[in-house]
Amino acid sequence: MEEPPLDPYIDAHGLRKEFGSILAVDGVDLVVRPGEVLGFLGPNGAGKSTTMKMVTGFLEPTAGTIRILGADMLADPRQAKRHIGYLPEGAPAWPDMTVAEFLAFIAEVRGFDRPAAARRTEELVELVHLGGVFHQTIETLSKGFKRRVGLAQAIYHDPPVLVLDEPTDGLDPNQKHEVRELIRRMGEKKAIVLSTHILEEVEAVCTRAVIINRGRTVFDGSPDELDAQAPTEVERNRLDWVFRHITTSDTAVAGDAA
Repeated sequence: MEEPPLDPYIDAHGLRKEFGSILAVDGVDLVVRPGEVLGFLGPNGAGKSTTMKMVTGFLEPTAGTIRILGADMLADPRQAKRHIGYLPEGAPAWPDMTVAEFLAFIAEVRGFDRPAAARRTEELVELVHLGGVFHQTIETLSKGFKRRVGLAQAIYHDPPVLVLDEPTDGLDPNQKHEVRELIRRMGEKKAIVLSTHILEEVEAVCTRAVIINRGRTVFDGSPDELDAQAPTEVERNRLDWVFRHITTSDTAVAGDAA
């Protein structure tokens, strides 16, 4: 007998965001359950980052509802945000802080006492390979190391929900592999939204894919269902072909609904 699906950790419906006369997001649903790594895709300007900022409470939607592990993001944002780790675009951090100082600040904000903070920082430094730059200021780090610092702060409190905006941006192939393996392992128990422009990342890491275009959802299904949309004669870069087909036409391709 098939077990019923787990309750969603992210349960967002009808998200709409207007910036004056500009409609950036138009009725997007985002439902993610534990054990899912959702690849969130779309061309530049499609509304991905705006949607992720609404889900994480950094932007208030013009319309729609957002619940994180049952907590209402609009009515009780503090409780909802406790469940979330967020790596935003650009991984912003104070440039004059060292990595050590920044992670100590994150530990304090998250309510860790000193012994627990020391243990968790040590774990994360090893996990995302920050030992060589631990005492460098963030402004002196390469783009790849800044992304690793951003990832460390996102997972510092071991949240059940992760929202990651292009987590492998700026990493070399070996580093990308390490981060993807980490995301895959965390995705066994967490609900993860992973925004990316790299279609191979969807194949490598994600259990589901959602594509939005012009602020609307045009695909929601598994990577295999996405691949199946390409004609048989397309033998290479099949997901790229499907992505271009969906986002350069008015065709909406329906996979399994969330």
